Amino acid sequence: MSTLGAPDPGVAVLLMFRLRPSCVPWALWRLARGPRGLGQAPGLRFARVLGSGQHGGFGLKPGLDCQGVFAFFDTAEQAQAFVDSAPAAQAYRARALEHFSVVLQATSARGSWAGHRLSACASTPSAGPVAVLTRAAIRPTRAWSFWRHSPATEAELASSPGCLLAVGLGEAPLLRQATFSLWESVEAMDAYARHGSHQRAIQASWQRGFFSEWMFARFRPLSLCGAWHGVGIDEQLLPH
Repeated sequence: MSTLGAPDPGVAVLLMFRLRPSCVPWALWRLARGPRGLGQAPGLRFARVLGSGQHGGFGLKPGLDCQGVFAFFDTAEQAQAFVDSAPAAQAYRARALEHFSVVLQATSARGSWAGHRLSACASTPSAGPVAVLTRAAIRPTRAWSFWRHSPATEAELASSPGCLLAVGLGEAPLLRQATFSLWESVEAMDAYARHGSHQRAIQASWQRGFFSEWMFARFRPLSLCGAWHGVGIDEQLLPH
């Protein structure tokens, strides 16, 4: 897997799993192994195995039964093959009560994740869903200030019109956090991003230097499959 240099191709995958209680020890072992447990998938450029807040949310209390995988690939075909048939993905699904997957093309990307950058490889869709990933490495001296802004932002996100799905993810408790959200349209996403608690939190983050590294990316979903909290996430959401 490459780091630094030219941006990686802007194809990404997110897998989310809510695991059976009996499989929590297995999930913690997977989390400890990190990307090494995903194998040598063709086209894989970068990957992280991510924990989540309780019920897949954003709080400080960990959700030991919820776990995600986020990865960059060379091509959309390789990304889809990983979702469909990679041994690691199959192992997760075999232990899951609920899961969903999304294959994505970046329409814009700024910042980096562990030195990796994404290149935009798709245009913003004129109709249908869009997705957003925000990821940050929080400076330890700024952690309390960052988390002080979090509850209002999370509550607003969960209730925002047009938000189809939102999950909280993390590489490490408190300091390495990410949010993935899926929206029914660009307009719905922008209405949330540019107003209210989220806008105030973003302004505070820049003004006070909360982050030592960050990534912000918008995506066009290529494929959707599964369910989360009982709500289906499938191809019917995509424009035809």
